[in-house]
Amino acid sequence: MMNYQAIKNGIKSSPAFVLDETEVIKNLKILAGLRNQCGYKILYSLKALPLSAVTEIAKPFVDGFSVSSLFEARLADEILAGQGSIHLTTPGIRQDEWEDMTRLITHISFNSITQYQRFATATQAQISIGLRVNPKLSFLNDNRFDPCRQNSKLGVDIDDLWQSSYLDQVKGLHFHNAFSATDFTPLIKTIEKLRSYFGKNLAQLDWLNLGGGYLFEEIEDYSPFIELVNKLKNDFAIEVYIEPGKAVVGNAGYIVTTVLDSFMSDGKNIVILDTSVNHNPEVFEYQRQPELHERDSSGQYSAILAGCTCLAGDVFGEYRFKEPLQTGDKLIFKNIGAYSLIKANRFNGYNLPDIYVCKSAQTTKIKQYTYQDYRRQWLPDE
Repeated sequence: MMNYQAIKNGIKSSPAFVLDETEVIKNLKILAGLRNQCGYKILYSLKALPLSAVTEIAKPFVDGFSVSSLFEARLADEILAGQGSIHLTTPGIRQDEWEDMTRLITHISFNSITQYQRFATATQAQISIGLRVNPKLSFLNDNRFDPCRQNSKLGVDIDDLWQSSYLDQVKGLHFHNAFSATDFTPLIKTIEKLRSYFGKNLAQLDWLNLGGGYLFEEIEDYSPFIELVNKLKNDFAIEVYIEPGKAVVGNAGYIVTTVLDSFMSDGKNIVILDTSVNHNPEVFEYQRQPELHERDSSGQYSAILAGCTCLAGDVFGEYRFKEPLQTGDKLIFKNIGAYSLIKANRFNGYNLPDIYVCKSAQTTKIKQYTYQDYRRQWLPDE
């Protein structure tokens, strides 16, 4: 159980991003335990959070990393040092980066037929070539998250692939059509559709990548997943990969923030924090209210928590509290380990948060950004 007061006491200045090592290890052990039962391979998805504190913890538990760019591939190569696979899938491959990319990756899932046609012949022989398939199955109500939305840019339409001969030319298939799923229904239905389209032809593949999007730590019954993976391996003699990101770090990240000011506006109490949507952009992108440790749904005091930038929509939402908030109070946003720090920015010149690692209730600062970092971003190269 996270000791929130210990975190607050260990943070000397805010805003601060805190990574809970214990929670990351717990999540990885769940994935490793499942691997022991069905023999799949784990790829940590670097796009969730490429922080060294995460990748070094993950390295003994995973079989490699999944990447979407040259920089991610370079980082994965540095970390793995040849001791793991690097799987690439991305809608955008640059011609001027391709030669460098092929020196780093071990697997690629081309995003489109045209991308495959353009780059497959220039791919080094040791790289296992696959295609990302769009199974045309949507399980999300929000198009912003849905890889199978109408006019999707992600993957080869399953009908186009079925009617072509390209399955005979590749070694693997990749799909990813789930987001924060807390059961395996999307995966089961997707595999059923792949089987109905390609049947025994799946046996000519070397591997199948099931993507990510499943919050394993929130799922109670793993038996459908274990059965599905075992059946894929037994029926088609293929390697099965998963590429969790949020499942590894989502519940292991926190933002510690301090109250700077409070005042009334149209009858509501507005509380200004020293963090902002700069540090958790998905709050603004998806109009999502992040979880707050101090929130009390039955509390008699309410406040609208707002960020410190001049963006009118820099607002986290309205929360209730047992006691009124005071200037100097520290608050903790929870479950923001994924897609927060990696997307963070310095809009308005506000600094990025300090980064801490928490282990056994002890917090240690591992990174602090300075004015020089901000300055270098905007001045010409020297």
